[in-house]
Amino acid sequence: MELLLFFLLGLGVGTFGTLVGIGGGLILIPIFLLVLHFPAQQAIGTSLTVVFFNALSGTIAYIKQKKVYYDAAFRFALATLPGAFLGSYLADYFTGTTFNMVFGVFLLFMAILMYTKSSSKKAAADFDKETFTYNRMLGIIISAGVGFLSSILGIGGGVIHVPLMIYALGFPTHVATATSHCVLAVSSFTGVISHYILNHILVGPALSIGIGAVIGAQIGAKLSNKTKSKVIIILLSCAVFALGVRLIISAL
Repeated sequence: MELLLFFLLGLGVGTFGTLVGIGGGLILIPIFLLVLHFPAQQAIGTSLTVVFFNALSGTIAYIKQKKVYYDAAFRFALATLPGAFLGSYLADYFTGTTFNMVFGVFLLFMAILMYTKSSSKKAAADFDKETFTYNRMLGIIISAGVGFLSSILGIGGGVIHVPLMIYALGFPTHVATATSHCVLAVSSFTGVISHYILNHILVGPALSIGIGAVIGAQIGAKLSNKTKSKVIIILLSCAVFALGVRLIISAL
């Protein structure tokens, strides 16, 4: 029964996480901490492992749909690696109340910004890979920070990466979610290796939930073809808002 519940949890997390490009750690961390009472570091490491399974499966689906923008995916993925590795070793130093409060307020601001601008983004159909330009240096800097934050929070980083790709770099929503998912697969794998070495992963739950997430990611990618950009941004803004509230509550 426990394995079945873990599988169903992974199925739901994988579906939603791939649809909005966030990996699903946003949902898993509170469940691991508040419901299952995992120790903090094991919760982060186990969550990041599921995020990797989810991101890898979703990336394969998005590659088949030809939504991944490789010019950015390769650059951003490489930029996340140092931060992801470093974050797993410094996680204990970034769980204080000040960090949670500041980052939580930042996420609330991002959520409100996304929601108010949810109808202003172009669809992926308007995207031309040959003519599209973006600020590569800014994207690399953002990705380095995302790799670090994803590893110390165990959330995968897409919840930060996707909105910044949309609003700071000008990516269409569907392209941002697909490309972020590809980046997430690389950065989360690096974090998983580090957390495994540090014995931060509960293997049984990680595999049970991960299998469900692999299947859910395929479902989420298919749903994205039928979902408008505005809906995805609204869902993402709700996820970002929820994370911000959770961090602020933990700080208080």
